[in-house]
Amino acid sequence: MKPDLILLALAPVFLAFIAIEAVYWKRRGRSAYSLRDTLSNAALALMHQGSDLLAGVFVIGVYAWVHQYRLFDIPATGWTIAALFVAQDFLYYFFHRASHRVRWMWASHVTHHSSERLNLSTAFRQSLTYPISGMWLFWIPLAWIGFAPAHVVAVVAINLAFQFFVHTEAVGKLGWLEYVFNTPSHHRVHHASNPKYIDRNYAGVLIVWDRLFGTFVEEDPAEPCRYGIVKPVRTHNPIALTFHEWRDLLRDALRPQPWRERLAQMFGPPERAHSVRDYLAGRGAEPARTEPSQPSLAG
Repeated sequence: MKPDLILLALAPVFLAFIAIEAVYWKRRGRSAYSLRDTLSNAALALMHQGSDLLAGVFVIGVYAWVHQYRLFDIPATGWTIAALFVAQDFLYYFFHRASHRVRWMWASHVTHHSSERLNLSTAFRQSLTYPISGMWLFWIPLAWIGFAPAHVVAVVAINLAFQFFVHTEAVGKLGWLEYVFNTPSHHRVHHASNPKYIDRNYAGVLIVWDRLFGTFVEEDPAEPCRYGIVKPVRTHNPIALTFHEWRDLLRDALRPQPWRERLAQMFGPPERAHSVRDYLAGRGAEPARTEPSQPSLAG
């Protein structure tokens, strides 16, 4: 199987688990799913997959070109595939962290966080603009080290497939697994817009990176997670959900201002851009020139 088709091949498994979760909540009298939200998630998933398939031809070509200049010839063995999995997950942590702290990347990732619900279908809520924001750039070092491009793409897909299962409120704490792996509890924190939870728990598969780099926060039963983004987007239109932050980014960057400010609007932290906009609209004090201690626009 082509590595870029792994997620599509797993679609029946994902859909089966979504159906099981929906029935689980319905029998408990809770409406965890809404038809409009779920259909929006499905439309975004199809748009994302189409974009990925088109961009994949270019991306795999870039990886193959870089692979020509590899540092090592790494054979495909159980140990090397395990090493690739850990290395890719390590780089995923930094991709995910950048997706919250660099506005250019947040413009794509905000789509995933825009729902005020968290269920397995939320994992489908992806943006078709990830190739533009540069997700694929983070895996280039793997091809340069010497891992085969096809294996790199396959491991990325497996990592993302694992993450489907952490988008749920139906699973509680998982004992000792909470210390090593990204779990539903950890990922609920990541999707929450509560101030204490914002920009935390970036893990793909292994939560150890968050613990090492100081971005881990445990889910607190005394403070239930509120899902979504701080400035909600009240629409189920997949086009609006995909492009609303790109529209705002371009509007802010094209406003008359020094080039340094234009670049800050595009590549600075997301909350800085919005504090500048509020100031210009007369809704707040002049924004600080340094990054605030508590981000205000990430879920």
